[in-house]
Amino acid sequence: MKIIIIGCGKIGYNLAENLAEEGNEVVIVDKNAEVLKTAVENLDVMCINGSGVSTNVLLEAGARGADLLIAATAGDEMNMICCLTAKSLGVKHTIARIRDTQYANELSTLKHDLGLDMIINPEQEVAAEISRLLQFSPALNVEVFAGNQVEIIDICVKKDMPIIDKKLKDLASEYSASILIGAVLREDCAIIPDGEFMVRENDRLYIVGKPAMLYEFCLKCGIRAEKIKAAMIMGGGRIGYYLAKYLDSVNIKVKIIEKNYEQCKELAKQLPHAVIIHGDGSDGAVLEMENIDKMSAFISVTGHDEDNLIAAFFAKEFGVPKVIAKTSRPALPKIVKTSGIDNLVRPNLVTANQILRFARGLKNAVGNPVNALYKIVEGKAEAVEFTVGGASRLVNTPLKDLYLKKEVLIAAIARGGEILIPHGDDLLKPGDLVVIITRNMYLSDLDSIAYTEGAQ
Repeated sequence: MKIIIIGCGKIGYNLAENLAEEGNEVVIVDKNAEVLKTAVENLDVMCINGSGVSTNVLLEAGARGADLLIAATAGDEMNMICCLTAKSLGVKHTIARIRDTQYANELSTLKHDLGLDMIINPEQEVAAEISRLLQFSPALNVEVFAGNQVEIIDICVKKDMPIIDKKLKDLASEYSASILIGAVLREDCAIIPDGEFMVRENDRLYIVGKPAMLYEFCLKCGIRAEKIKAAMIMGGGRIGYYLAKYLDSVNIKVKIIEKNYEQCKELAKQLPHAVIIHGDGSDGAVLEMENIDKMSAFISVTGHDEDNLIAAFFAKEFGVPKVIAKTSRPALPKIVKTSGIDNLVRPNLVTANQILRFARGLKNAVGNPVNALYKIVEGKAEAVEFTVGGASRLVNTPLKDLYLKKEVLIAAIARGGEILIPHGDDLLKPGDLVVIITRNMYLSDLDSIAYTEGAQ
């Protein structure tokens, strides 16, 4: 596909990297020559220095024959105009990043009026992801599928857990046949395990199942999900605002610490149930004075990675059970892996997951739509949800008789209100929602997970 990206900031660059890696023809447009120089040096993309609002620039970028334009500049209005101009020039599909909270309740109207195919609000999506993490506190990550009926949670195997040194084929009978360990991260190596795989200390397990079954499995492993009753948020920007709204809706008490006094006054108006503190959350004395040790969770989501990490380290020192920090730098997750911080969230990855899902869906010509896509195992594997189409050659054949490719796992099947952790005799049927975990493949079509008979 031919894809134009307007804006080469963190999100634009990350999208260009992923989309080019998948074999798409990518063109980046940006007014900043320096950021384009970095993209030219590191990515297999074409770069154009100019404004994405300009008709001439868009024509130079190939708008007349483009399949998709993604407007990801820092300005919401700029992104809207870019998409309108692109549609008038013949771009088939457009996506706009719209972030301002004033538009939060108008997104469906904007999408319709502007003819947008998709609107992405990274801060709102990050807040939703953090909210999921707080609702299942032992997990390092939580991804949802099949209309929230299926989750993939990420846990770390700690010393003395009863599952250590046990084969996966034995865990089903001993612990639960209703969950599946779909991927493992071991010493920076991503593994799609089989039944003979043996769990070791420090493995990170990516476990698939219904939320209730995952909770039960964690209990049997000695992991308890403590209910979050009160959370402190450092940073009263967009993420902090959206997160406070989510947490208030599930009756979690919220305290926000924000440096900017005017922002504090605005938050006090918008969030009547939250306690708003004017102060520097990266100062341990301020945190102590605000009784951080009484909090169930601490989340640092300012625009400064260093402040977020410093505050998170303080929160862990004060004994906060659940600590989450936002970061935009890809190297930081490795650096802080052993720091004790429970979760790091990256807005650019959250955005990339959603847009990659949409782009993969445009490629799908067989009728098995891509409903969800998540990079897992630190980006080394993917979990993809498809709706099984009636024309799929995989339907009504026992899974054991499919010639599945290596590094592919059918992890879960949702059929009506029923969730199946599949076995060899199970079948795929039209209308099923199926979750696939794969390594080294960029799935846009369900049928591509299997060879045609005798073609391996």
